[in-house]
This record gives sequence, C-alpha cells and structure tokens, in this order.
Amino acid sequence: MKRLTKSYDKKLVGVCAGISEYFNPELDPVIVRIGFVVLCFFNPLVLIAYLVLAIVLPDPGVA
Repeated sequence: MKRLTKSYDKKLVGVCAGISEYFNPELDPVIVRIGFVVLCFFNPLVLIAYLVLAIVLPDPGVA
C-alpha cells in the first residue's frame, strides 16, 4: 500500500517532493514546488496546509 510521506529529495522539508512521488514518481518535484508558490499568491491557506503537512507527514524511513 502506497503512503504519502516526505521525500529524501528535499529543499525545505520534503513535502512537495513527497507529493510528487506519491501521485506520479516521474513527475518533477519542481513543478509541484512552483504550483505551491503560485497557489500561495492566490490563497494563503495553502501555506498553512504546507506547514500542517510538514508536521504531520512521516519521514521516508519511518513509513
């Protein structure tokens, strides 16, 4: 069973790369990171969601 976790390929805490690996392993994490930044301009709640995911998601070795 596939689980959403943080990634080893991290720039801050690995949330965007973890999301990228979960939905499509061949998807470049940079695209997800750019999407998060763009969405933060339109809706600041995305930043809060990122912070919550950074706290809640397990590290990649734990899962």
